[in-house]
Amino acid sequence: MNNYDVVVVGGGMIGAATAIGLAKQGLRVAVIEGFSPEAFHQSQAMDIRVSAISQASADLLEELGAWQSIAAMRICSYKRLETWEHSECRTRFNAESLDLPRLGYIIENRLIQLGLWAQFDTYDNLTLLCPEKLDTIEFGKTNIVKLQSGLQVSAQWVVGADGANSKVRQQAGIGITAWDYRQHCMLINVATTLPQQDITWQQFLPSGPRSFLPLCSLMSEGKEVGQGSLVWYDSPSRIQQLSAMSPEKLRDEVLAHFPSELGDIKVLNAGSFPLTRRHAQSYSKNNCILVGDSAHTINPLAGQGVNLGFKDVAALLDISKEKGELSQSVTRRYEVMRRGDNLLMQSGMDFFYKAFSNDIGPLKFVRNAALKLAENSGPIKAQVLKYALGL
Repeated sequence: MNNYDVVVVGGGMIGAATAIGLAKQGLRVAVIEGFSPEAFHQSQAMDIRVSAISQASADLLEELGAWQSIAAMRICSYKRLETWEHSECRTRFNAESLDLPRLGYIIENRLIQLGLWAQFDTYDNLTLLCPEKLDTIEFGKTNIVKLQSGLQVSAQWVVGADGANSKVRQQAGIGITAWDYRQHCMLINVATTLPQQDITWQQFLPSGPRSFLPLCSLMSEGKEVGQGSLVWYDSPSRIQQLSAMSPEKLRDEVLAHFPSELGDIKVLNAGSFPLTRRHAQSYSKNNCILVGDSAHTINPLAGQGVNLGFKDVAALLDISKEKGELSQSVTRRYEVMRRGDNLLMQSGMDFFYKAFSNDIGPLKFVRNAALKLAENSGPIKAQVLKYALGL
């Protein structure tokens, strides 16, 4: 049996970051992951799954040594953000207002994972077990982690970074508070007739928000063409209907239902998923620690899910570094630091979801007035932006 200090179950963005951070602190770490990310080639089409990475998350990735590799592939920075329901009542955010070069980056999830995985070979005390999948955990003073291949490894601590349906969370006996939203989300990668943009925007509608995220431009027939990721929130039946359409028909629907800011587009790729909220009732039990989506999922309308996960990683690493070990006191302090912040963000997104998902006249007036007021709120607006950026 192979013995480690920590076994991280899940080698995605959050799990890989956790593993590297703990290895940097001298712990013997194993990462269990079922699939290797596809290697990057410049000619590849953009992936559907992208994340809006805050500056705080980028700083963590740089600290872990992964940022240079990620930036060498492809990233798209943005400087401005706008949100509105009625076009005359907009809230605008700009990097210049905080003397920042940018608000953040739009990056494909796979490329973040690849950048982190490129760091694995840097550490003799970090072992990647892939392809492997968790079977069961036998809990004790030392946890025995049994894999589906028949391999067994032991560790004092198991980190659950295996996503919203975490087997680590389930086997550790940690319950969740959860519900499904009455919406699904469709992601649509498009080529735009407008040039490369430095803005992300979101319009609220009773059926659900519609958003634009800028992506890296592509070369077509010797000409640079802008790209974007469209996010369409709607009822499950409507998203199912859209998902069955041809690219040409989907383009017609997008042009009919997205704001004029988008301009003309060509559909390149599309996919969809349901929206669910989950929050673990505890972040640790039986010497298991939960990070990222294993601990909490959030309505993605503000794009904060992965940034909350990286905040989890940063907090856990800071506390374990200060204490010089992983221990029960570390996990207790980690939960105190992160639960409130995660709950605040979940509740905030739920508030926006419920406040805007109706067509009640007086409520429409109030929420548009609130957006107009927010536009001119000065220091309060700047503070909200700093919080969203993790500053």
